[in-house]
Amino acid sequence: MASNILEMRSITKTFPGVKALSDVDLEVRQGEIHAICGENGAGKSTLMKVLSGVYPHGTYEGEIHYNGELAQFSNINDSEAAGIVIIHQELALVPHLTVAENIFLGNERRGFLGLIDWNQANHEANELMHRVGLNENSATPVGQLGVGKQQLIEIAKALSKDVKLLILDEPTAALNDNDSEHLLNLLKGLKEHGITSIMISHKLNEIEYVADRTTIIRDGRTIETIDMSDPASTQDRIIRGMVGRDLEHRYPERIDHTIGDEIFRVENWTVHHPTQPERVVVDNAELFVRAGEVVGIAGLMGAGRTELAMSVFGHTYGRGISGEVYMHGEQINTSTVSRAIDAGLAYATEDRKRYGLNLIEDVKRNISAAALGKLSKNGFVNGNEETVVAEEYRAAMNIKTPTVLQKAGNLSGGNQQKVVLSKWLYTDPEVMILDEPTRGIDVGAKFEIYTLINKVAAEGKAIILISSELPELLGTCDRIYTLAFGRITGVMDVKDATPEALMTLMTQERRTSASAGREGTAA
Repeated sequence: MASNILEMRSITKTFPGVKALSDVDLEVRQGEIHAICGENGAGKSTLMKVLSGVYPHGTYEGEIHYNGELAQFSNINDSEAAGIVIIHQELALVPHLTVAENIFLGNERRGFLGLIDWNQANHEANELMHRVGLNENSATPVGQLGVGKQQLIEIAKALSKDVKLLILDEPTAALNDNDSEHLLNLLKGLKEHGITSIMISHKLNEIEYVADRTTIIRDGRTIETIDMSDPASTQDRIIRGMVGRDLEHRYPERIDHTIGDEIFRVENWTVHHPTQPERVVVDNAELFVRAGEVVGIAGLMGAGRTELAMSVFGHTYGRGISGEVYMHGEQINTSTVSRAIDAGLAYATEDRKRYGLNLIEDVKRNISAAALGKLSKNGFVNGNEETVVAEEYRAAMNIKTPTVLQKAGNLSGGNQQKVVLSKWLYTDPEVMILDEPTRGIDVGAKFEIYTLINKVAAEGKAIILISSELPELLGTCDRIYTLAFGRITGVMDVKDATPEALMTLMTQERRTSASAGREGTAA
């Protein structure tokens, strides 16, 4: 049996009003891939921040032993110097710097007289991007790339260092199936070269595929560590450990499932790239959604799903946008965010920290931000009523925070997502566009989100759901559109859809959107 590279003993971490970790133990063997599972707020990310020095020695109780020696990291530089590299769930890239500049930021490749050797940096950056499966120019500004590609850059950045223990917090949350498989196989390759990995993930099928052992954390405590080679180490067992109960079904049953008349339609929608105007990102797309209906949009990375949603919602992406948007058969103007909201649209972004939240504001202000007009009179916001509304959503959405005055940036990723959804629900929209709403959310919280989607649809609203997880689309939607290379390539009733059929359409390079539109009308 391999010796332990890491032992964390009786780790306790307390924040004002919240004990995030309570006597947590973790042992990781040399050269293994060790998964950590738990619901949102269970303490997984907090534990890794303790390990990496984000929360320095002295701010927590307990001991960390690394390579057989007591480790007392004061900051993240100390842990990286020891060979521990962490990739956080929320990315830490500088959007205006290039891919190469981000990969080697703080770890620059220097040549003559200590000057940065850009030829070497770009060459090594290209090699690292090749390893993680990213085909981009190393001189491209990171801000021009989608969140999925930015995740790959973070992984390349970690690999550029002399890493011995690699910590990945939800590494595949932003990736499609092909890129996720590539990354998981990359972790296996690193294992063959003696690199140990700790992976926090809510994707249980990926844990089964790649992990040697899995530690389950619930409510800030270690529940158990299981050997994944044991036939008894099933997804159901992990779920029981995470939530303290069985989840008989991953997707809630649709009750009072009645689909009404068409509410929302997009026709002839074309969008050009914001900095490369000759490049068409969305090409003549057409889709519609009816009252009480959940319509999915499936596509691989770069297909244009998020670009389609953002351009419809206030023209927040792209230039040279053309096409028509209809609500109840009447053409509407969605050229600004305020006009889109007034028309009855809501868009919950895939990148909650960049677009969805004000992280330095409290939960209360974030929930009311998109509908302050409902709380104001003569230009003044009724703070008491704002607090009442926020408390109602905190209870209804099961947002884990001691108070609605807590800063949004202090919440776990899943609870931040619940705040984003609360904000848009408070606008009382007719159409909700949900872009990767369960990204980085555990199985128990996912069930809550799916239940919420069903509840909103049962109220007669229309839902458009963008997801990289085909099982999620098949488990929650009524119809699914497929998008490839900016074009709608097809639409299927969920009862007729299979992952294989959807993937065929998602990889189809050319098909007229007119035929897809006719197929959708007939559906």
